[in-house]
Amino acid sequence: MTTVQPSVSFVPNSAVDDRSSRREPVLRLLDLTIGIVAILIFGPLMIALAIIIYASNPGPIFFVQQRIGLNGKSFACFKFRTMVVDAQERLARLLEEDPAARLEWARDHKLRSDPRITSVGRFLRKSSFDELPQFFNLINGTMSAVGPRPIVHAEIARYGRWFGDYCRVKPGITGLWQVSGRSDTTYRRRVALDVAYSRHRSIGLNFKIMLMTIPAVLAARGSR
Repeated sequence: MTTVQPSVSFVPNSAVDDRSSRREPVLRLLDLTIGIVAILIFGPLMIALAIIIYASNPGPIFFVQQRIGLNGKSFACFKFRTMVVDAQERLARLLEEDPAARLEWARDHKLRSDPRITSVGRFLRKSSFDELPQFFNLINGTMSAVGPRPIVHAEIARYGRWFGDYCRVKPGITGLWQVSGRSDTTYRRRVALDVAYSRHRSIGLNFKIMLMTIPAVLAARGSR
């Protein structure tokens, strides 16, 4: 199931872009190294998960969705499918019939008790294994190891005047929001963390966030 959204034009700030370009080759090399090593290490696990996903709920193994990336351009973001095949139709019916769910979706763009998630999908989300395919996004250059979580077109309005900060860096597999509670935080807090990262990004900060990611994943903080 693939949702296609139009790309968004964005003109980067030249001063910020100049500073970023000086460290970009190092960050790109780091992303490539992490992506290749991760796929070699997790390859057998990814194959096993693909078999389990299909056996438990026949359908596409991967969920490919258009997300907003660097400079506001759309890209295909890869994840393991964690929902039933007709997830979009079920969501539409739920939001139409359940005012509380509709309010929660409008506020957080997610549901705490999402009936679309499969039993295997709940495990994948809790363990963050659903995001393993994003290492392929690292290799093709559409994502970075560290950065804001990639958003969909409908979330742009949530960033308001800070959307430009989001667009100045590549979305990341991990980031300040991911190690700060994820779904346990408000969306407003998420935007603030993304802006802080965009404005203070450095190689040292990236390494610090990656180290913080390990205990955050093991503790499954804010994962749903």
